[in-house]
Order: sequence, then C-alpha cells, then structure tokens
Amino acid sequence: MAGARGLLAAAALLGFLQASSSFEVKDSSGKVCIIADLTVAFSVEYKSNGQKEFAHFFLPQNATVESQSSCGDGNKSHPILVLGFGAGHSLSLNFSEHADDYQVEELVFHYNLSDATLFHNSTAGEVKKVSHRTTIQAHMGTKYRCMNAKHINMKSVNVTFSNVTLEAYLTNGTFSTNKTECAEDMVSTTAIVPTTPKQTTSQVPTTSPAPTASPPNPAVGKYNVTGPNGTCVLAYMGLQLNITYQKKDQKMGLDLLNFIPQNTTSSGRCDNTSAFLNLTFEKTRVIFHFVLNASTEKYFLQGVNVSMTLPSEAKDPKFEAWNYSMSELRATVGNSYKCSAEENLQVTDKALVNLFNVQIQVFKIDGDKFGAVEECQLDENNMLIPIIVGAALAGLVLIVLIAYLIGRKRSHAGYQTI
Repeated sequence: MAGARGLLAAAALLGFLQASSSFEVKDSSGKVCIIADLTVAFSVEYKSNGQKEFAHFFLPQNATVESQSSCGDGNKSHPILVLGFGAGHSLSLNFSEHADDYQVEELVFHYNLSDATLFHNSTAGEVKKVSHRTTIQAHMGTKYRCMNAKHINMKSVNVTFSNVTLEAYLTNGTFSTNKTECAEDMVSTTAIVPTTPKQTTSQVPTTSPAPTASPPNPAVGKYNVTGPNGTCVLAYMGLQLNITYQKKDQKMGLDLLNFIPQNTTSSGRCDNTSAFLNLTFEKTRVIFHFVLNASTEKYFLQGVNVSMTLPSEAKDPKFEAWNYSMSELRATVGNSYKCSAEENLQVTDKALVNLFNVQIQVFKIDGDKFGAVEECQLDENNMLIPIIVGAALAGLVLIVLIAYLIGRKRSHAGYQTI
C-alpha cells in the first residue's frame, strides 16, 4: 500500500537533512559528565497582528553549552545541560537519578518573541518559559538511544527530539557500550488503517477503527503564496486527511476528509530560505513548511502541521499532529515538482496527509507559471513497469520466432534429394 511506503520513507529519512549536534558538559577538572548528540525541532505558536502563527525551527548546530550547565554536586544539585542559541533562546535538560536509573526530569525552554528572524511580526516582545517532565530515562551506566521522533507538548510549544544519543553521570568520559532504547524505537511496525470495508462493523476488533468507505479522490485546487518578490509558492493538488482517533467508547475511529478547493482558504509567507503554505477548510488547518538547501539549490517539504476538530464521538475533539523532520516533494530551484500518483505523507502514526495530482514550485517562480517538471519516483516507477513488461513480451516473441525458425530449418534438413 502506498501508505506503508510513505511510513517507511518518513522513518528512514527522519533527521537526515538536519544533522544532529553533539554537546558536552565538564566538571572543574575537565572530566566529561554529560554527552548529548541529538536533533531538536521546535514549533512555537505566537500572535502576529491578532492572528495565530507558528514558528518552526531546529536547534542550530552552532548552539553553545551555557555556563549554567553543571555536573551537579552530590545531593546539593543535579547535572544540567543548558544549550543557548539565537537571540536569547535556551533549552535545558535537567537530570536526576533514582536507584539504578537516570532521567531528564524536566525539560525547560526559554524563547524570545522579539527575535524577528524566528517570530515574524510578533506582537509580543517578552521572553517566555515553558517546561515539562519527560519520559527520557535510561539505566545507570548505559547510554539513552532514540532514533525515532519523540514529541513533547509544552502548551504553545511542541518539541520533537530525533537521532538522540545521550548519557549523564558518565564515569569514564565517553558513551557507555550498553544502551537503553526508547519505546519509540522498539515499535518496528505500524498498522495501516484500511479504507475499504471488507467486513461489517460488528466484526471489527475494538482496538481497530471501524472501516469506512473510501471517499472519491479530492478535487485539485490551485493555491499560491505571495512574498516580497512576487509568487513564492505555487501549488496544484488534491488534499485528503486520514486521521485515526479514540472514541468515547474506547474504540478507534477513522476520519477521512477531502478538502474542497472552493471552500478552502490559503495564506502563508516566505523569506529567502523558508516558505509556509497554510490551507484552511472549515475547522481544519494544514500547514506545509518548505525550506531551501542553498548548497544544493534544492527545495523540499520539511514539515507538516495538522490541526482539526474531530467528530463528536471522539474522546478528545481537538486533534493536532506534526512532523518537522521530513524530506518530501524535492526539486531543484526554478523547477516544479510533479506527481500524478497518490502520495502519502506520514505525519504521525495517527495522521496521514494524502496528495493527489500534485504539482508544486517554491521560491523561484516566473510569474504564475511552473518551471521545468521533475517527476516523482512513483511516476517514474509507474512508467518503468509497462516498459519492462513490454520488453519482456518482445523478448518472448523473439524467442518463439527463433525457435520456430530453428524448428523449420531442421524439418527441411530431413528431406534428401534422390
């Protein structure tokens, strides 16, 4: 199924484009007590001229270990790693130990809303603080390892960790050989929700969503975003959401929603290296975040945020999902990305964004016209299959013809002239 392909692709590419950064904390004698190698993505909700906006950014590789970092002092204080970056932003990992385990007891994030490079047109100028207890925990004398995404929701801030290897209370100054894996890495497969009913509702286990008939493919809409230099996002696509949720009766539900272009509003913003396309249909909003890799002259979809109101039967009517470690819809600047096949963007295990007949171009656009087309891998594979089948049939015909000619020659050789 195409959804399974999207899931595997997203998992394989998680954190690939944003390299992880390594940080160390040393005591007064120079002995290393904390090592953290990790990728961190932030999504911050803030106000801009009375409207809700989102800022999406990564912990930069040039973040610094701040002076507040410490190896701790026995029972008086615990180890802490404080990473500073940008104009007054910091992320703190406060460690503690209990019996044979250590953990990041509290995660603290300070962010400065007056930083215009991250928070465009913010109407607030103060430094805000959010904090949350975490489930990042490992056995003493082992390194904590988590390659898959771990989401931590802190009010108006969502923090996503990936490609994490860290250890506190080090004894020899390097990572331990043994490791404690996170729960996210232990789940090797995720069930793909069926969209075509093959059994009645009464036959469906209570742990699975009740099947529902697939809606028709969504209509293709045209959306664009205008920046300081003209159109910076131009997109044609059909958009469908596939959301799995828990009902009040503890069973699982499935909501398949097609965006109707004439009832969908688009907005967004762009700068030199980042572009946002916001699509709102009724009470559902999808934000696409594109970025530019200046060194390769390629743009791609790095993040997707989905927020919506679920049906009344849902246990929690407000739904939000995000993934800021993607690498989809990739093309060269000046060219457009095109895919006629259905594409499934895996946001989380409960949220799929399905794209149909998509053609999109970001950043360098000549007027309102698409540039040269770069076909997606799915379309190339779909074209390759008939070619292979045709070549195989041609080869078979050739083999039969050769066999026929050889057989005919042998039959003529059996008659001698007297």
